[in-house]
Amino acid sequence: MKKKNVGSNFDDFLREEKIFEHAQAVAIKRVIAYQISEEMKQRKLSKTEMAGKMKTSRAALERLLDPANASVTLATLERAASALGKKLRVELA
Repeated sequence: MKKKNVGSNFDDFLREEKIFEHAQAVAIKRVIAYQISEEMKQRKLSKTEMAGKMKTSRAALERLLDPANASVTLATLERAASALGKKLRVELA
């Protein structure tokens, strides 16, 4: 009896299920949302203050901080990074 998944990994499983890219996007967004939230806590910035620094609405900030919402633009990420005194770095690996 041959076992199909011996030696495979979770990434292979996600690819087989055709959900790898979506899962990866959600995971990246969760990390980014967490990092922004933690920086806001360290700087004692409220969501209203952060939205003001980003020159956006609080609702837009809520979407950015929502780990389940993988739709976020680079412009929004850049404004968030700038508001926190950080630089956004995006790379292909």
